[in-house]
Amino acid sequence: MTTTEQRPDTAVDADRFTAALARADLVAAELRATAAERDRAGAAPLAEIALLREHDLLQVGEPVEFGGDGLDYAQSQQITRRIARGDTSIAHLLGYHYAQQRIPHLFGTPDQAEDLSRRNAQEKLFWGGVQNPRGGTGLELTRDGDGFRLTGRRTFASGASVADRLSVTASFEDDLVFLSLPAGKEGFTPLGDWDNIGQRLTDSGGVEFVDTPVSRAEILGDDPLTGKEFSAYQQLVTPHWQLAFVNFYIGTAEGALDEALDWTRLHASAWETSGLEAATDDPYILELVGELRAQITAAALLADRAGEVLQRALDAGPGIDAEQRAEAAIAVAEAKYLTTKVSLEATSRLFEIQGARATTSAYGFDRHWRNLRTHTVHDPVAYKAREIGDWTLNHRAPQFSLYS
Repeated sequence: MTTTEQRPDTAVDADRFTAALARADLVAAELRATAAERDRAGAAPLAEIALLREHDLLQVGEPVEFGGDGLDYAQSQQITRRIARGDTSIAHLLGYHYAQQRIPHLFGTPDQAEDLSRRNAQEKLFWGGVQNPRGGTGLELTRDGDGFRLTGRRTFASGASVADRLSVTASFEDDLVFLSLPAGKEGFTPLGDWDNIGQRLTDSGGVEFVDTPVSRAEILGDDPLTGKEFSAYQQLVTPHWQLAFVNFYIGTAEGALDEALDWTRLHASAWETSGLEAATDDPYILELVGELRAQITAAALLADRAGEVLQRALDAGPGIDAEQRAEAAIAVAEAKYLTTKVSLEATSRLFEIQGARATTSAYGFDRHWRNLRTHTVHDPVAYKAREIGDWTLNHRAPQFSLYS
């Protein structure tokens, strides 16, 4: 682990964490106020990224001496959860951004990691990603004299057309390599074909590279580039991604419930045969609110635990063994499974609390479920349950991939 990953004094860290959470809450409130309108417009999220930058949320995980807040990775993803309470799409972008900022620390040299960490903090860079391991021709890196060329297509990327920096995975001589590329590279084209029911503001969709020049310095890691086995520490890359998902799933459920309760207090009417004056006294509504709150709270606590387990593995550094990596992956898988189930149910059933008038399109309350349904099929949660079961029953660790 490089020096840029060292954690600061606990008391100072707590103060900075509290301040960062407060800034995130302000941003979430601003996003929530316009979320339905922006969801319908589906524009590129330039203004939203500028808002994150203005409130110093892009560099929270970088060291204080570089200009960041020195938060650890689990704390950074708590910021993602807060933003999800206001807008799931922007939380998606931010959660991915935090994960992509850490990849140089897992796969790069110490010099590469420190250089990018300094730039992240000082320039408040926003990272987009071209790392989905499925969907399309794929990307191939080939030698070109003293340099390299990147060619291929991916059908899914996030934040790629609005990013300052791109985190990219590619095939090189039958091995997987990680690249860190500046935006605006020659031969790179976002395809602008994202037209899904949810996550409309994530700048997702296909991208293409055609003979894009890549320097050796933009490929993370020491020579030789091929023939290396990823260490247990490097294999934490996948729990990184999955923890981001966990946090914006449960953050969306938290925000959706709060939004539904606010609307119910202001606008909902008691059912005509209930004999009650206010919908807020209806025992069926109270039961459902209690049920959903308990489920969301339980899932949030499991998400917290997953962050703690993953962070302990990260803090242990490159010397961790396969058992520690498996424990982190399973803890995150458990949280992924439960937050998926709970968030989908909560965002679907909230209309039972609010009533039929809340389905008016102007409110846009359906966006919560649409956003979650779109992303929760990113990788089937049934496979997470199977991995948990195999670990519990047979003590077989999940096989490493960019999904587990």
